[in-house]
Amino acid sequence: MTVPDRLTAEQVLFLLLLVVDTVLLAVLELFFLPLRIGVVPLPVMVLVGAVTTPWLVSTTGKLVRPSLSWVPLAAWVLVVFGVGLLGPGGDLVLIQDWRALLLLGASALPGAMVLGGGLGRAMGRRPGRG
Repeated sequence: MTVPDRLTAEQVLFLLLLVVDTVLLAVLELFFLPLRIGVVPLPVMVLVGAVTTPWLVSTTGKLVRPSLSWVPLAAWVLVVFGVGLLGPGGDLVLIQDWRALLLLGASALPGAMVLGGGLGRAMGRRPGRG
């Protein structure tokens, strides 16, 4: 088993930038999740999460390292549950209806699928693998 090379300064900067993007997107998705037009709920942030979370995971795998592509997904989950359940001033930001489940499923599930695919490809490229 070989020890992976250290991250370059550019890779660390990219990783930090992608994590900051993840945190900002997770907070925006939470705060705009209850958006309504009149009485009709408009969960447009679910679509934003469904596109951006897998993109952040795959971009981390491409720009930084495939073995670190879990970092944006973990940051997203921590922010959504941390801010959502222990929000500012003790408020519950993660609304308790179908839109919260839709946000979690539409963002975390595709992100996890991209993560699994990227890690699987990274494991397949290791020397000594069939």
